[in-house]
Amino acid sequence: MNNPLFNAVALTLFPEMFPGPLGISLAGKALDKGIWSLNALNIRDFSTDKHSTVDASPYGGGTGMVMRPDIIDAAITGAKQILPHGKVIYMSPRGIPITQFLLEEFKNQDLIIVCGRFEGIDQRVIDHHDMLEISLGDFVLSGGELAAMALLDGCVRLLPGVIGKADAVTQESFASTSEYAGLLEYPHYTRPPEWMGRQVPAPLLSGNHEQIKAWRLEQAKLITAARRPDLIKKE
Repeated sequence: MNNPLFNAVALTLFPEMFPGPLGISLAGKALDKGIWSLNALNIRDFSTDKHSTVDASPYGGGTGMVMRPDIIDAAITGAKQILPHGKVIYMSPRGIPITQFLLEEFKNQDLIIVCGRFEGIDQRVIDHHDMLEISLGDFVLSGGELAAMALLDGCVRLLPGVIGKADAVTQESFASTSEYAGLLEYPHYTRPPEWMGRQVPAPLLSGNHEQIKAWRLEQAKLITAARRPDLIKKE
């Protein structure tokens, strides 16, 4: 495929981490086929001193180091030579949570993903590039690389030709389309029909597609109400 459907550049101090898990399974096969593209640029390559310094002590004191705005800006400028219209994203625990809705939006854009380290990056470069800060969840990682991989994997699997059956992504947790919109996914069962004294639910063995569909939807609603009541839309 000459024109990938989705393109990304990761700005990182550890480019050897990429593609990592994105180079295997469905995402890896899609990468090999040219359905999407990924470049990992080393932020240190944009430093200007002999020690390839990228960080400095924070103004106001405090522990840790902060990544310099001039170095990050130069790295983003370098990334835009590859993706001129790339949307700049900063993986940060203070960002807005990744959601399925955001992934469906991002899959239609080129992404430049800044993977911070240390105590983060200077606020001025965040503001200058109007970065969208994205969080993987309410916890802190050593850097943004793993979070970036999660974001990219979520986008890539939505691209045409990555997952065999088109409806496979419409019936899973957080799908925004079909009758399952906003619900967690229903339970799955396979062979054998009885295991450790536990039976496969009768509706799934009935061969009645309407009955199966109704059972799955009801299970999705029950699981969502029990585990994520915040997802249930209030009347």
